[in-house]
Amino acid sequence: MIKTSQEKLLDKQSASGTVSDVRGLQIQRSASGSVEEEAEEDDGSLSNEHVIADEDFDTDLELEDKEPQYDPTGRQSYLEACEKLGVVPASYFLRHMREIELSMEHRGLGPKGTKALAADVDVSDNRLGDVGAQAMASMLKENNTLTRLTLSNNGFTDLAAEFLSPALVSNSKLQHLDLSHNCFGDAAGRHLQEGLSENTGLRSLNLAWNCIRGKGAVMLANGLAGNIFLRSVDLSFNGFGKEGAVALGQALKENNVLEELNVSNNRIPPEGVIRLAMGLRANKTIKSLNVGRNPIQNAGCYGLLKSIQDNRDSAMEMLDLSDIFVNQDFMDLLKSMQDTFPALRVKHDCKFGHSVNKNTTV
Repeated sequence: MIKTSQEKLLDKQSASGTVSDVRGLQIQRSASGSVEEEAEEDDGSLSNEHVIADEDFDTDLELEDKEPQYDPTGRQSYLEACEKLGVVPASYFLRHMREIELSMEHRGLGPKGTKALAADVDVSDNRLGDVGAQAMASMLKENNTLTRLTLSNNGFTDLAAEFLSPALVSNSKLQHLDLSHNCFGDAAGRHLQEGLSENTGLRSLNLAWNCIRGKGAVMLANGLAGNIFLRSVDLSFNGFGKEGAVALGQALKENNVLEELNVSNNRIPPEGVIRLAMGLRANKTIKSLNVGRNPIQNAGCYGLLKSIQDNRDSAMEMLDLSDIFVNQDFMDLLKSMQDTFPALRVKHDCKFGHSVNKNTTV
């Protein structure tokens, strides 16, 4: 029997144990041979139950805690969302929210109850794999409630980026997306370019700790240049290098919305950061730029600072040059800028003679 590419992907992920990790979903084959997604069956406690009993809403709510406590489960966030929306929290969800799998079938949530559940979802560290990414992409195309989604450390590859890109084009409600600590490579940058350039909802994007470099980094930067909604982007711990830095410099010339950019630990050389600095010379919105732990040397640091000085409309408030040594020329330039840019703070390492000092300069 000849299998489709989707079926081959399912077989591959099933063999690695990934499919079973997609929470609340089972991938099943119908009699006609098509692939269907069905809600998992409960352990029996849901049979013949179509309404919520009043006695379910007893001591589970715990709305009167006087002291705020660390809440790794999201319980408090859910209770606050329910209070804001004026709905009674689902006690079944509160009792089972820490379980690996959860079915909310026949729980009478209603529109507002569903909104309270769906506003903030964290499914990081779940080995969702590319099949899970495909399921998430399908959800995002239909969902008009979710505002924050964390998909960190799920083993996503470039194929996952191909699934997610169209979802980013069609979804305008999602505001915060975390895709850090995955396995995105060069092709992911190409796939995400269109999704980012056409997206109208995202305010922050985290792609830290991936392997986006070379042409992929260039295309991703091109996508950022066309986005007019993103305020914060974290690209740290990738491999943008010179090519990616040059593309980011061009993006900063065109983008007039982005306020925070993190490109630390990206193997950017001095010649790359100089081109990035050229973008700062024209940019009017960047408030925070982190280029720390890149081999840009004092020449690169000086070039960045000089570009800020040459831009009278610069909004820069924080320039992070952590673990990069600067010399006296840099310090003299920084001192001369204090009257013109009183709000500017610069983190750096300075090495004079035999002493090494870490400084934050205002």
